[in-house]
Amino acid sequence: MEVQGKVKMVGETQTFGNNGFRKREIVVTTEEQYPQHIMVEFVQDKCDLLNSFQVGQDVKISINLRGREWVNPQGETKYFNSIQGWRIENLQAAAPSGPSPVPPADAFEPATDLKEEDHDDLPF
Repeated sequence: MEVQGKVKMVGETQTFGNNGFRKREIVVTTEEQYPQHIMVEFVQDKCDLLNSFQVGQDVKISINLRGREWVNPQGETKYFNSIQGWRIENLQAAAPSGPSPVPPADAFEPATDLKEEDHDDLPF
């Protein structure tokens, strides 16, 4: 799955526990009729993928949806979802810079085999 939009926020890398678990969050705003602010987390070695991204950039993030079950001390079962990123691409780098090349006018040859009776008179 993929999420595409404009970077709204890039968080700092957070480290948890004695095992050195690392997590870093990025928020992307989708560009649709009702824009959504989607928070995607990158974990462990994937945290470093966010180093070169800044607010305002258009990106495409490859994601996995994660879900887990947790039973609290009172015995109630709770469910949690997360969106985990594993690749991020800068869409602005993929866009062509400058106008697309237009062939010169003399590269086209005029049609010479037109006949007046072949003219189509459609109303649209």
